[in-house]
Amino acid sequence: VQLQASGGGQVQAGGSLRLSCAASGRTFSSVTTGWFRQAPGKEREFVTAIRWRSGSTYYADSVKGRFTISGDNAKNTVYLQMNSLTPEDTAVYYCAAGSRIILTSMNQPNQYDTWGQGTQVTVSS
Repeated sequence: VQLQASGGGQVQAGGSLRLSCAASGRTFSSVTTGWFRQAPGKEREFVTAIRWRSGSTYYADSVKGRFTISGDNAKNTVYLQMNSLTPEDTAVYYCAAGSRIILTSMNQPNQYDTWGQGTQVTVSS
């Protein structure tokens, strides 16, 4: 099972990016897929997650209203649409997947057992 994240880049404040996370060797249909990010010198933090069976989505307060997670079952791919980006969003973004993650633990990286390699997002002011 591998996750491949892509779509990162450099953008000016107020701009948008869309990240993709493609899974090979595993389907997302029975798992929770999340996006985390890690800025230099900081801990990895939760950004958003989606539960594939229910379609329920969850967001960190810092990205609510700006970021949208979605999934395409046919392509086995999860997307993260990021709008109104600010320099504080600069980080390496990781996608991750895990099964049987309870709601209260969805924001904890150690609940996810499969991780992508990360993609750099840089927002300039």
